[in-house]
Amino acid sequence: MTANRAAGQGRRRAGSSIADGGTTGDSDGSGGSTALGGRAAARRGRKKSGGSKHKGLKIAGAIVLSLAVIGAAGTYYVVHSLDGNITSSDLCSGATCSSKEKVDAFGRSPINILLIGSDERDSQADCNLGGDCGSPGARADVEMVLHVSADRSNATVMSVPRDLEATIPQCDSVKGSPSQPAHTDMINAALNWGPGCSVAAVQQLTGIHIDHFMKVDFGGVVAMSDAVGGVNVCVDKNVYDPYSHLKLAAGPHTLKGVSALEFVRTRHGFGDGGDLGRTFAQHLFISDMVKKMKSAGTLTDIPAMYSLAQAATKALTVDTGLSSVFKLAGLGQELSGISMDNITFLTMQTLPDPANSARLVVGPGARSLFDSIANDQSLSEIKSKSKGGASPSATASPVNKADVAVKVENGTGISGRAGAISQKLIGDGFSQNTVALSGPSTSTTTLTYPAGKSAEAQAVAKDLGLKSSAVKQSSVSSSIVLLIGSDWSSGSAFPGGSAAPAPANTKAALTDAHAQTANQNSCAQVSTFDTVSLPGYGGMTPTRAYALSPKVPNSAP
Repeated sequence: MTANRAAGQGRRRAGSSIADGGTTGDSDGSGGSTALGGRAAARRGRKKSGGSKHKGLKIAGAIVLSLAVIGAAGTYYVVHSLDGNITSSDLCSGATCSSKEKVDAFGRSPINILLIGSDERDSQADCNLGGDCGSPGARADVEMVLHVSADRSNATVMSVPRDLEATIPQCDSVKGSPSQPAHTDMINAALNWGPGCSVAAVQQLTGIHIDHFMKVDFGGVVAMSDAVGGVNVCVDKNVYDPYSHLKLAAGPHTLKGVSALEFVRTRHGFGDGGDLGRTFAQHLFISDMVKKMKSAGTLTDIPAMYSLAQAATKALTVDTGLSSVFKLAGLGQELSGISMDNITFLTMQTLPDPANSARLVVGPGARSLFDSIANDQSLSEIKSKSKGGASPSATASPVNKADVAVKVENGTGISGRAGAISQKLIGDGFSQNTVALSGPSTSTTTLTYPAGKSAEAQAVAKDLGLKSSAVKQSSVSSSIVLLIGSDWSSGSAFPGGSAAPAPANTKAALTDAHAQTANQNSCAQVSTFDTVSLPGYGGMTPTRAYALSPKVPNSAP
């Protein structure tokens, strides 16, 4: 706690410090980068070269959900006009970005989307909202990795604090920013070379393959919050941040327009005045935004959905793989069935940089968190699935391997193969009733399962590294049967496949990550530190600033 407080105070002192190579200060006017002016604002990026998917500020199911509805009900004119709003650019820049998603036993792939909130101000409207329009370059003051599981049963949204020091890879030149060798800087500085460079930097940091990106700006946050009729938030104390201009009395509020932007941008109002408190508050904001977008009333109001789709597409910069309404709608349809209970928000673990209290470094547990996401291992307890969510073959709850018995048949002609594989399965926790048998000679290994046992078969296939083409439903057998062919003559993992990764160390992955599900109702924690100041006064808490500013109007009733 002491270290975190010191780090926050250090960031407040050096808040406006620019990443190596020059950058803008906090667009909230206080020094430090833009809050959701980073996060939210971040979502927009340049319309000339950007691309976006998760409307920076909304977790994919949100804006994309609206596009899915419009795409299904819209006319050619509607679709064409929305397509004309979208700007896009390449997914990855300069650095090697050739990694691929890992598929499960049924050939399904997870989806990872980098949500970017940019502090760029490429219009007078954005300048009016964010200020500090004379600063060159761009910074991704909000970065979140949205991970959607291969079976579409759950999602994880991981924030990467903009104060984090990381290696910025060598990326391609963009207008006004010539290419530079790899160097250490705040991770938000990568956006200076375009969203593709942010993708490369986050992928390099985490080891998580990024499939798409979505970037949003200040105006996008304002428009989106208006389009859904306001976002419901709560603060646990009176708060006034004169830098972002957020002023709210303790309790619940519905935020629209500029007041929504003030909430997601405020850096000094929450936590210790650093970037971490801001990320937690933004998770609350996004959770309610998604709830609004998934609500029956919103989804059946076609004019409102069209307004939402217009706001979303105008605000977005996306990669070329998401550069049309139908591409976004297709993605939205895949994501829309995930239950709010199964969406986990968290922030990667960090520590204060011993050499610079205004910066953060990767903390204990972060590698476990990165690996869990990269290996598609859920950090949520899958309690429920929404209708139309995961595919019929996906499991809504973890398989108890101890209840899964497998008949392992040797069709290789090589003595001992069935015994070796059956013992491997038992050793990995599958049922003691797993047996080794002789089987018909075959050149191709297959895993067959009866109706209703697809999840169990998937667990077996993942454990052995079997390819999806080897897994088939059987209409004649009442058991899960593994027939080993001559294409698997040795070893306990199928050749060319990959055995399942070790189970996620959930405790380590979630420790100090401030995890919460999208359905949890809680209030943003107003800072109890002296994070703000007023003319004629010294440093004070945001609650004290509220008491001293009775003539300043509240951001919302």
